[in-house]
Amino acid sequence: MTDKKKREKIVAEITTFHLTQMVQGLGRSLSREEAVAFLNEGGRAYDIWKHMMHAGEAYIESALQSQRQFAGARLNTPKPERMIA
Repeated sequence: MTDKKKREKIVAEITTFHLTQMVQGLGRSLSREEAVAFLNEGGRAYDIWKHMMHAGEAYIESALQSQRQFAGARLNTPKPERMIA
């Protein structure tokens, strides 16, 4: 893990390398070209991005609710519209 830094944004990505490594873990193989085709098929890359954003939002919400320093914050108010549909 890298040193703790003051971050203003977090960027996560799934690369063709990650995808080919995951497939190898399943005992199969996938070329870079096949990985690119898989990620771009039927809007899959955007679906993956949305899933990662929802997971990140859920994690942040959970972390905020569990921290005592935010106990006084009004976290139980109605949720604003999320940026991701």
